[in-house]
Amino acid sequence: MLKLKTLTCEYRDFLLGTDLPHPRFSWKLTSDRNNTMQEFYQIQVSLSEKRFENSLLWDTGKNKSEQSIHLPYTGPDLNPGTRYYYRVRVWDNYGCETEWSNIHWFETGLMSSKNWQAKWITPDPNFFDLDSKPITVFRKPLQIEKKVLSARIYATSAGIYDIYLNNQKIGDDLFAPGWSSYKHRHQYQTYDITDMISPGEFVIGAMVADGWYKGELTWLSKRNIYGKERALLLQLHIVFEDGTEEVIVTDSTWKASTGPILLSEFYAGETYDARLEIRDYHNEDNSVWKKATICDLPFNQLVAQENWPTKVTEIITPIAVIKTPNGETVLDMGQNMVGRVRMDINIPAGEKIVLYHAEVLDKEGNFYTGNLRKAKQKVEYISNGNGPVSYAAHFTFQGFRYVKVEGIDTLSEQELLNSFVGEVIHTNMPRTGYFESSNELVNKLYNNILWGQRGNFIDVPTDCPQRDERLGWTGDAQIFIRTAAYNYQVAPFFTKWVRDLKSDQTSNGTVPFVVPDVLEDYISGMWGDYNYTSSAWGDAVTICPWTLYRTFGDERLLEEQYESMKAWIEYIRAQGANPYLWNTGFHFGDWLALDAEEDSYFGATPEHLVATAYYAYSTRIVRDAAQVLHIEEDVRKYDQLLSGIIQEFERTFISTDVKMIANTQTAHILPLVFNLIDGKVREQVAADLNQLIKENNYHLSTGFVGTPYLCIALSENGYHETALRLLLQESYPSWLFSVIQGATTIWEHWDGIKQDGSFWSDDMNSYNHYAYGAIGEWLYRYVAGIDLEEAGYRKIKIQPHISDYGLSSAKASLESPYGTILCSWERKEAIININVEIPVNSKAEILLKDISKDKLKVQTLTPGEENILVSDTLDGLVYLVGSGCYSFQLKTGDLPSNLYSAQTPTYLIHKYNL
Repeated sequence: MLKLKTLTCEYRDFLLGTDLPHPRFSWKLTSDRNNTMQEFYQIQVSLSEKRFENSLLWDTGKNKSEQSIHLPYTGPDLNPGTRYYYRVRVWDNYGCETEWSNIHWFETGLMSSKNWQAKWITPDPNFFDLDSKPITVFRKPLQIEKKVLSARIYATSAGIYDIYLNNQKIGDDLFAPGWSSYKHRHQYQTYDITDMISPGEFVIGAMVADGWYKGELTWLSKRNIYGKERALLLQLHIVFEDGTEEVIVTDSTWKASTGPILLSEFYAGETYDARLEIRDYHNEDNSVWKKATICDLPFNQLVAQENWPTKVTEIITPIAVIKTPNGETVLDMGQNMVGRVRMDINIPAGEKIVLYHAEVLDKEGNFYTGNLRKAKQKVEYISNGNGPVSYAAHFTFQGFRYVKVEGIDTLSEQELLNSFVGEVIHTNMPRTGYFESSNELVNKLYNNILWGQRGNFIDVPTDCPQRDERLGWTGDAQIFIRTAAYNYQVAPFFTKWVRDLKSDQTSNGTVPFVVPDVLEDYISGMWGDYNYTSSAWGDAVTICPWTLYRTFGDERLLEEQYESMKAWIEYIRAQGANPYLWNTGFHFGDWLALDAEEDSYFGATPEHLVATAYYAYSTRIVRDAAQVLHIEEDVRKYDQLLSGIIQEFERTFISTDVKMIANTQTAHILPLVFNLIDGKVREQVAADLNQLIKENNYHLSTGFVGTPYLCIALSENGYHETALRLLLQESYPSWLFSVIQGATTIWEHWDGIKQDGSFWSDDMNSYNHYAYGAIGEWLYRYVAGIDLEEAGYRKIKIQPHISDYGLSSAKASLESPYGTILCSWERKEAIININVEIPVNSKAEILLKDISKDKLKVQTLTPGEENILVSDTLDGLVYLVGSGCYSFQLKTGDLPSNLYSAQTPTYLIHKYNL
C-alpha cells in the first residue's frame, strides 16, 4: 500500500503567517513494496475546508513528476490575512494511488508594509525615561459586541515582547520577534486568538523589554545598537460571524506604564518585584498609566516570522542540593543547560529570593562565575505575600548547570528540590537525527553535541550562552552546520540567519565576524582590518547556503543567496597582486589550535594557507551552485578560477618533495578535505597526516578550522582506524577528555578544566561552545554510514565504516526530506550484521568495502521488486537500491583482518546510476 506520511508547507505542518507569494509543499510517502518511486502527483488549494472542491483556487491536475519536496504554489495571487487549505495525492511506479491526504492549511500574513494600519508606539518621554531599566507595559481596553468568527494579532516590537489578553499570555513563544539584522529585516508574528475572544470586555496588553534591540550586548557593554526606544507595533483583525470586520491597532489611544519587572536583560538577568504587579488591567489608574506616543520607526523592513519560534522545550528537575565549602546553597541540575529556573514558592511580603547561575564548580567545590566575565546571570524575586506563586524570568535566559540560591534558609533539602525546576529554552527545531554506538563514552559525547546545539540555537547560532557575548559568530556556524542538519530540522533556522548574513554583507562583498553584526567598529579598530572579515568566518556566506541546499534540497534559497556568494569570491579575488592566493589582510587562522605559541589564540598553521584553502573551497561551491542554477557562464568562470587557485596552492604550500610546508595537522587536513590535491600528492599528504597523529600518540592538536575535518580527512583517505583512535582517545587533548571530566556539553577549550581541576583562563572559557561538536558529522557519515549523493537525500550514500578497532556496533537514523534513513551495523563474534532502510522516492548506493559477491547474503525485508544492481568495484560491492529495508550478513572469518587500508582509499568508489 502507498500512503502519504506527512504533508508540510515551508517545513511546517500548519504555517501561520507567511509573506511568501509562492509557498512550497512537500510530502513523505510510505509503501510496503521495495523500490517505490512517485510517478504522478496532484495538489489542490482551496479557500474552504468544508466546501473544499466547490472553492478550489488551484489544481495542478495529475502531474507527471518524481518531485515531492519544495513544489511551489503557482496559482492566483494570494491575499493577505487569508487561510488557504490544501491536499495532495500521489501515484507510484506500480500504479498504486494514495487517498487524498488530510486537509492542511497555510495562512498568509500582512504580506506588505502597506497593509499595516497600526503605528509604532513608545512610552511618552515626558513621563518615562527611555533608558530606565523597568520594562514597558502597554494596554488598550476592548469592547466586543458580536460573536467572533476569527481573530488574528499581527505584532512585533523594538525590543522583545509578550502579548496578554486579560492577563493571559498569548502563545508560548519566547523572545519574539527574535534577533535579526533589524535595520534590514525585522520579523513580525501572527497569533490566532479566535478561541480566546468572545463578546464582552477585554484588555489587550503587551510587555516590551530591551532584548537584543536596545539592551546590553557584547563584552563592550554596548547599548542601543539598533535604536533608543522600546516600541510596540500591533494590529488585531477580528471577523465577526455576521461578516463584518474590525481592526484594532496600536496608536496614541494606548496607555503605557511600568510593572513588576524592574530589570530584564540577557546578561544581567531579571529583577521582579511582585508588589508592583498590575492585578487589574481593566482599572485604568491615571497615576500609573500614561498615554503612549507614536514613534517614527519604519515598516518596509518587516517580514513575517521565518525561523522556528523559541520555546521551553523540556523541564529538568535538580538532582542534588550542594552545600559548598564556602557555605553556599547550590542546586545541581545535572546538565549544563540553557534556559531559566522556575520557582514554586510561598514567602512573606517583601522577602527576596536571589538565584545566581554558573556552569561549573571550582576544584574546591565552590560556586564559580569567573568565566562569565561581566554577565551577572542573576535573577531576583521579591514577594508580595499573596500566597503560593510560580515564577520564572520573562525576558532573559542563562547558561548553567548550577544555581546558587539565596534567601531561603528554612527549607529542607527535599523541599528545595521540589521548589525549583529548570526550563530548557531553545529554538524549537524538530529532532531529525539519532546516533548510538557500543561505546558509552562516545554516546555521551554525542549527547553533549545535542545539548550544545540546543543551548546555542536561540534564534541565532550563538558561540556561547552564558558570558557577555552570545553572538552569531560566522566561523562557528559554518563549521557546525552539517552536524546541526543531521541532529535537527534547521532549515528555517538557518534560512533566516543566512538572509541576515546577506543583509549585513558589505557592498564590497566582505562578511562580518558576527551576524547580526554588532562588532564592526570594535573589530576594525582592534585588529586594524577595516575590511572586517576573515577566511573560514566569512566563508559562511557560501558554505551555509550550499549546505542547506545539499541537505534540504532548497534550490530557491541557493538562488536567492547566489549573488551574495559570488560577491564574497570577487572580494577575495581583488585582494593582493595574485588573484589565485589570499595572502593579505587579517585572519583568525586555525583559531585556538593547541600548536599555537604560548599566550596566543592563533594556531601554527600559516594563516594564508588556511585562507587560500577556503578560497578554493568557496570557489568550488560557487561553481557548483552555478551548475545547479544553470548559469553556464559562471560555471566556466569559476571552474577556471578554481583551477588557478589549486595550482597556486600546490606551488605555494607544498614543497618539491611533496611535503606540506607547514608540519601541522591542519595544514594536511585542509587540502585533503577541500580536494586541492590528488594522485601521489594526496597519498603522501594523507600518509603524513596519519604519521603526525601517530607521533602525537594519537592526540589532536587542531583548532576551530582543522578539528571539524580531521577524522573526515583520515577516514576518507584510508586511515579510518586512526580516526577511531582519535575518537576513543581519553587523555588530553581529545573529545572524550571533557566527557571523562564530567562535561555535559562541548567545551570551547580542550582543557577548559584541567586534570588537576584548575581552569583555563577566565578570559574566554565557555563550557557550552558547540564548534568542536562538528565531530558529529563524521559519526553520522563515516561511523554509521549515512551520507548523501544528491541534494535533499534524493540519492543516498550508505557506507558504514566497520573496523575491528574500538567499536562493535553503531546505529544512526535521519529523518530526511523524503523520510527515514537508517543504517546500523553490529559485529558479534564472527558475524557482522548490517541493516539499511531507504525511504520511498529515494535511491541509495550501498558500499560494502572489501567484500566480494561470494562472501555475502542479501535479504530484502519488504516484499515487492527485488531487482538490486550489484557491481564489484576496487573497494568492494556497490548495491544500487530503491526504497525498502535491506539486511546484510558478513562472515568476518572470510574477510581481511584490516578492512580499511591506505591502498584502497574511499574516494576511488565508482559511481553508478539506477
